[in-house]
Amino acid sequence: MTNYRIQGATGEWEVVIGLEVHAQVTSNAKLFSGASTEFGAEPNTQVSLIDAAMPGMLPVPNRECIRQAVRTGMAIEAQINAWSRFDRKNYFYADLPQGYQISQLYHPIVGEGQLLIEADEKAGIPEDKIIGIERIHVEQDAGKLMHDQHPTMSYVDLNRVGIALMEIVSKPDMTSPAEAGAYVRKLRSILRYVGSCDGNMEEGSMRADVNVSVRKVGDSELGTRTETKNVNSVRFVMQVIEYEANRQVDVLESGGTVDQETRLFDVATGTTRTMRSKEDAHDYRYFPDPDLLPLELDDAFLSECRESLPELPDAKRARYEGELGLTPYNARELTAEVETFGRFETLLAATATRIGKPEKDVATQVANWALSVAPGVMKSLGDEADPAHASSGAQASILAMQDKGEISGGQAKEIYEIVLKTGRDPEEIADTEGLKQVSDTGAIEAAIDEILANNQDKVEQYKGGKDKLFGFFVGQTMKAMQGKANPAVVNQLLKDKLG
Repeated sequence: MTNYRIQGATGEWEVVIGLEVHAQVTSNAKLFSGASTEFGAEPNTQVSLIDAAMPGMLPVPNRECIRQAVRTGMAIEAQINAWSRFDRKNYFYADLPQGYQISQLYHPIVGEGQLLIEADEKAGIPEDKIIGIERIHVEQDAGKLMHDQHPTMSYVDLNRVGIALMEIVSKPDMTSPAEAGAYVRKLRSILRYVGSCDGNMEEGSMRADVNVSVRKVGDSELGTRTETKNVNSVRFVMQVIEYEANRQVDVLESGGTVDQETRLFDVATGTTRTMRSKEDAHDYRYFPDPDLLPLELDDAFLSECRESLPELPDAKRARYEGELGLTPYNARELTAEVETFGRFETLLAATATRIGKPEKDVATQVANWALSVAPGVMKSLGDEADPAHASSGAQASILAMQDKGEISGGQAKEIYEIVLKTGRDPEEIADTEGLKQVSDTGAIEAAIDEILANNQDKVEQYKGGKDKLFGFFVGQTMKAMQGKANPAVVNQLLKDKLG
């Protein structure tokens, strides 16, 4: 259990959190029309007659949007409802030409599922935790009101009207900002693995409504919740919870009551403010959409959806640990994002082929390079680095030279710096820039002999039991060889000569 608590004047309080994540479905066309979903188009250029609610225009479900919702449900181990139905959610707003939103209140396409968030002591999550997911339903997005285009009027952009959204509704199972942040990150990762949403929160294709309530520690009844709408980053989700929980505690401890309401988050101040009173379902007069037949999914369609799923984050992480022998930390970091594991697996295959070893024998070396060394070099160079030069072939060549003992770890970094700046071949750089280790035992032995002869007092002390002096001899040898001696050869020769 998390130990996140708010210490109030009258005792300890705990927070209860549920999230409604709206994820834009990856599809070239909208949910019920053929209009484009491309981001960034000129206002009102991607609006069909259906989106504009012209009389007599009938909606037709987009098969790809339904397929992506089903695949997402399967990825979170949820119940898939072979029979589902669309409902009309009635409300009037300038960005909704129809005067209603087509959604799924009573019979959603996806039922209960679950999502695992991993323990992270540093973040305040002491153990793995299962977060329940209540449902996923498919619905239309609304348009966008723009209030900064004219001093006295608001403009409406209908490009987003009718874009397919999956609303992924969690159970109120989260009890800290850290858990909510981990949940959103994990859900985003799964959506991107599956390919059902690009997870681009800054572009609005994934956003969360954050439901927060508080209660005294030990109470079993839920408090009155508020819903903060359209929060578009993990950091902001956590800030909303922190602020809103403390605000509610202050209200309750001062003798007030928390209003069930919809609120907005002010990014500039890190606070929430009232938007409107919270409606109940009956306020929207839901009823089955008369223009749409129920969705009936056959076994062939469901099988195709299941077979199209990729290896998902938890399975991939387990494979990295079990088959490749990676540490839990490395496995978690490498599987967190689609791009990260994609780069790693490409580099792993290239390196194993270049070295001529099974992937499991080079996986740790490649993981450390991919997570630490390569990003470190890229960051240190800043604008001098050209990412186009960071090919898996070039990096595999560097790792192969290191594996053979031809270059040291420091030399590998130096070579990679030059590669990123110039695009030159790593092996050519190693040869022409003098960045190869000396493994010639004759040259190293000569250097060692001279050092031992000049430090007979320390040789006697070492042989008398001062083992720590071994590091002194290694350091002196590497200094004499200008840092280019192969450390393994140096260590072995010193051990032999010192007895």
